Amino acid sequence: MSDRILIIEDEEKIARFIELELVHEGYEVVKCTDGRTGLEQAEGGNFSLVLLDIMLPGLNGMEVLRRLRKSSDIPVIMLTARDAVMDKVAGLDQGADDYITKPFAIEELLARIRLALRRSSHRGQDEPADGADDLLRCGELTLSESRHEVKYAGSEIELTGREFDLLNTLLINKNIVLSREQLLGKVWGYDYMGETNVVDVYVRYLRSKIDEVYGISLIQTVRGVGYVIRDEHEQ
Repeated sequence: MSDRILIIEDEEKIARFIELELVHEGYEVVKCTDGRTGLEQAEGGNFSLVLLDIMLPGLNGMEVLRRLRKSSDIPVIMLTARDAVMDKVAGLDQGADDYITKPFAIEELLARIRLALRRSSHRGQDEPADGADDLLRCGELTLSESRHEVKYAGSEIELTGREFDLLNTLLINKNIVLSREQLLGKVWGYDYMGETNVVDVYVRYLRSKIDEVYGISLIQTVRGVGYVIRDEHEQ
């Protein structure tokens, strides 16, 4: 069964161009031209991925994404004519998996779609069938990959999918310093075409939700190298 992709884009020529390319690649495609209809389709349809423009009538793309993330972790790639860093950060902060700036090469978009779909298909795999404890720990912080759950001293921490994957990678490699390039490869995929500073953005997100809330220093910066989570006795 082929993956179904929802395109929420009000520029008909762009939407039609993407649709034709995706159909040619074997995907099933549904198009919407306004934010409200797109949100309804995304919440009610059985889609594998959403391509979401920012500038939309009805509801803008950021608001669509914000509402969608309340009920779904479906992969979302933002399509935007804006290339300012803050616009990209805002989309990632709302839970977008990736973004691509218009005009773009269709080959790049297809590569990012394949990567997002691969990552999505890997979620939930290799979970303990018998409910075995798969907790990763660092001090009072625990992470369960099978339950997709993070807690500090028993209090649950809400993370986006990408934030969870980054924290999981750092915990799996506890006491090992990972460079930005290594984290990009492990968390975003080796064919990720974005900037390495996306790692710094997501480390800030994690620090704002963990370090600043609980008064700890979980993720440490190793200047000129990258990031590491160390056992308390190693710090």
